[in-house]
Amino acid sequence: MSWLLLLAAGLLEVLWAFTMKRSNGFSSVGPSVTTIAAMIASFLMLAQAMKSMPLGTAYAVWTGIGALGAFLVGIFVLGEQANAIRIASALLILAGIVGLKLG
Repeated sequence: MSWLLLLAAGLLEVLWAFTMKRSNGFSSVGPSVTTIAAMIASFLMLAQAMKSMPLGTAYAVWTGIGALGAFLVGIFVLGEQANAIRIASALLILAGIVGLKLG
């Protein structure tokens, strides 16, 4: 159950990062409200997952999901650059998440 909460928290981190970008520095109300709501929900789920997980694992996986997800949203939704170095670096983040799950 903790891993599912952590996954959901990480996905919400991707959502708030995306909607923060769309908020134009919190000048657009809809995306700003979504950003804040997703942040709160993400933190609450992370806190629940941390009740039964090591701090380092939970936090690293949460930030890793957020970083990898934001990277993918940037490429596939926002049209950001995808080059070999960026992709290799994202794969290293993924390897770290998998390693923490297996360890």
